[in-house]
Amino acid sequence: MKKIVAICVLLVFSMNAIAQEINWVTLEEAVELQKKKPKKIIMDVYTKWCGPCKMLDKNTFQNKDVVEYINKHYYAVKFNAEGNEEITFKGANFSNPNYDPAKANRRNSPHELTRHFNVRAYPTIIFLDENLEFLAPIKGYKNPQQLELYLKLFKNNDHKALTTQEAFNEYYTAFKPEFAGE
Repeated sequence: MKKIVAICVLLVFSMNAIAQEINWVTLEEAVELQKKKPKKIIMDVYTKWCGPCKMLDKNTFQNKDVVEYINKHYYAVKFNAEGNEEITFKGANFSNPNYDPAKANRRNSPHELTRHFNVRAYPTIIFLDENLEFLAPIKGYKNPQQLELYLKLFKNNDHKALTTQEAFNEYYTAFKPEFAGE
């Protein structure tokens, strides 16, 4: 009986270990990867204290369809909006000079890169094109099907034809999600 329980526990851990995950990289790594193989960048701008950020990680970024699509078509960056890492992006250096280590897991000072991208809510998903040009910030929690719309919109460059809110509304209404639910 103990052997059966041990085997079951081992199987559960093995299944979790082989579960597919998003290939998260730093922004600097994504920039270097783009030099070899250009792709758009999706950046998850989060904080450690943010509940919706944790839901996004658990419900959306663990979804098999989301993982496969992002890994195939994007470089994925996870960025702590209130962290203290030093980042070089497009020739500029960004840091968090007011970072307080005592508040590492609570609200802290926003990172300069957070300000550069004008992020004012968490989570925010930022999309950058192959030339590192800012495409859009997508604010708030998104389930897999909601994120699918934006993943495909930017990957296929459909956003370039959407010059009005009405055009986006038509695109949104016509969009048929294919990703599995949460």
